[in-house]
Amino acid sequence: MDENSYNAINDEIDQIAKECKENLKQKMTKIVCDENMTSEERESLCAEVHEELSLLKKLREKLMRLLLSMNALIDEFETSLNETQNANRKKKKIIPTNAQIDLSEKKNNHFAQGITFYKLFWVFFIGCFAGVVIEVLWCIIKNGHYESRVGLIYGPFNLVYGLGALALTACLYNYRNRNKINAFIGGFVVGSVIEYFCSWFQELVFGSTSWDYSDFPFNINGRICLLYSIFWGFLGIAWIKHIYPLMAKWILKIPNKVGKPLTWVLAVFMVFNTIATGLTVLRWSERIDNKPASNIIEEYIDEHYPNERMEKIFANLEFVNE
Repeated sequence: MDENSYNAINDEIDQIAKECKENLKQKMTKIVCDENMTSEERESLCAEVHEELSLLKKLREKLMRLLLSMNALIDEFETSLNETQNANRKKKKIIPTNAQIDLSEKKNNHFAQGITFYKLFWVFFIGCFAGVVIEVLWCIIKNGHYESRVGLIYGPFNLVYGLGALALTACLYNYRNRNKINAFIGGFVVGSVIEYFCSWFQELVFGSTSWDYSDFPFNINGRICLLYSIFWGFLGIAWIKHIYPLMAKWILKIPNKVGKPLTWVLAVFMVFNTIATGLTVLRWSERIDNKPASNIIEEYIDEHYPNERMEKIFANLEFVNE
């Protein structure tokens, strides 16, 4: 669309607004000032004005939706353009832009393109692993020793990080090419909801907690607090602008031939791992309450996952009623 087309649309909108205003002004003047009108004529003219106002309200709603859509369109393409220009200025392009990822996925017809189950699973899987690695390294730097930060009994995985990565991606995906304010608000809200739900679910099902923000100001039941919610907001920006594109770049390296079957194999493994973890933690809490094993499964768990081993695996886990 060229400048002449924009000017033509602008002139047409101005003309419609002027005609509507003049027409309504004439009718309102007649209704208010014409004393020779009968009551039936006045009522009929009032009905016409109401009808025109109703049509104008519908037009206003449509224009508002168009304005919001136009704002989103401008923001998306302006952000994509700026990010692409900034990326092109850098000599080493380690992290691609979201626009480049979208183009590569479409060009290769990748099995995990877009926001499908396959993409979300791999984001979840990588998040489960990467979150543990980062937290363990932070623990070593901060405390000077290794401490387990896993959340499942098999492998270096933690569902909290995986669910966080999945939720941030799913909720912020449509804003990947938008400005950073959208990502901050989304990260703030989504991260807080995830953290609260995970804490509530863990305490409800297993009677245990892995964090407590009761000493922090502006906390809600010790499960979330304003400070960490703000951190989640900044994480939302970093996630959708930097971490997700890098993760999507890794996922793109998975060949199409093995991508889908490998996804299902790993999905089955993670489901089994989650169920097994739930059973062992539940049995751990029962042993603390001195409840004896009541079946062969619980006997197997007691033999292979005693309290000492569980304490090493889940170093931060504390039972509420312990």
